[in-house]
Amino acid sequence: MMPVQDLLHRIRWDPSMSGSRFEIAYVDRVAHGLARVSLSAVRFEPDEPFGFEAVTADGEEHFIPYHRVREVYRDGALIWRRPPHA
Repeated sequence: MMPVQDLLHRIRWDPSMSGSRFEIAYVDRVAHGLARVSLSAVRFEPDEPFGFEAVTADGEEHFIPYHRVREVYRDGALIWRRPPHA
């Protein structure tokens, strides 16, 4: 399985992925569940290898480590899911 960092990099730079709507589902430690955020609400800093900044629906900005990403959706369809822990 492709690491989520590689998938997100491909989504951002592969022309064949443009025009699609992507969402990232990550573990929200406050709500104790999965939160989904549009890729358009995500900012990747070039000098940050461990995660990204996401702006939630309430306008707050949060740092999301890659290890908390659980699913990625393309146009509403699940395209990637982190395997469960063994």
